[in-house]
Amino acid sequence: MTHIGRAAQTSTVQKLARAKINLALHVTGQRHDGYHLLDTLVAFADFGDRLEVTLSDAPKTTLSGTFAGGLTMDADNLVCRAEALWRDAVGQSLPPVHIHLTKDLPIASGIGGGSADAAAALLALQEMFDHPLPSEALYTIGLVLGADVPMCLASSSLRATGIGDVFEPVDLPPLPIVLVNPGVGVSTPAVFSNLEHKTNSSLSRLPASSLSSAWVDWLSAQRNDLQAPAIRTVSEIAPCLAALEAVPECCLARMSGSGATCFGVFANDESAHMAAAALAASNSGWWVRAGHTI
Repeated sequence: MTHIGRAAQTSTVQKLARAKINLALHVTGQRHDGYHLLDTLVAFADFGDRLEVTLSDAPKTTLSGTFAGGLTMDADNLVCRAEALWRDAVGQSLPPVHIHLTKDLPIASGIGGGSADAAAALLALQEMFDHPLPSEALYTIGLVLGADVPMCLASSSLRATGIGDVFEPVDLPPLPIVLVNPGVGVSTPAVFSNLEHKTNSSLSRLPASSLSSAWVDWLSAQRNDLQAPAIRTVSEIAPCLAALEAVPECCLARMSGSGATCFGVFANDESAHMAAAALAASNSGWWVRAGHTI
């Protein structure tokens, strides 16, 4: 492998670890090893956690942000694991870095925060050291870290199948959204254990239209097969959905991933931000964010 000289290094790289939203999620089967097969339409928000990597005299990891208290930057953290695997794959001695994660997405919330953080770390290290690994190697590292990490490396609208490891880009128009989390973490294994039917239909044919209204109509006919078992696991999800559905300007309300975060799709950014402000004001324990998909 080519030696990476200091001239090829960037002193500081910043990345946005975007919130991942499962706009529709169908569980289509289960493999013999226990992994569930999915067919899901995924979009990424214009907000998320923030990760900064800086050249340092010694290895260092630090945390800040709204949800920093629920994490530790130790060897089990996905960001730390991502750096370790990346350095092993590069196979040469590179200068140490200081990784700082600003954790603004709720933890265990169904919007891919940890996976997005790991993907952001991989991309930041690649950029800092002049892209020493091919994209296929990054994908392999991502899959070791978790099924959601490869799609977070793409961080753009896509349709994923398999266990989430096979995906293709989707030309989805930007959708104004509001995300709401009741402040309760959800165990993904617990949700899957409450799933009654594990062989369900796939997504229907995606719209050919570029109109947001056509996609909302299509989404309304799809499902999140994990929504009902997640509500049985964590009852606080139901009030979030009901609150979004009660907003007149909300075109569609659904849970993302295995929960507990729910999303509402709105007709425009103004109505989304107004709804978010009202929901946050009337539910002080909830995490609420407005934005749009990219």
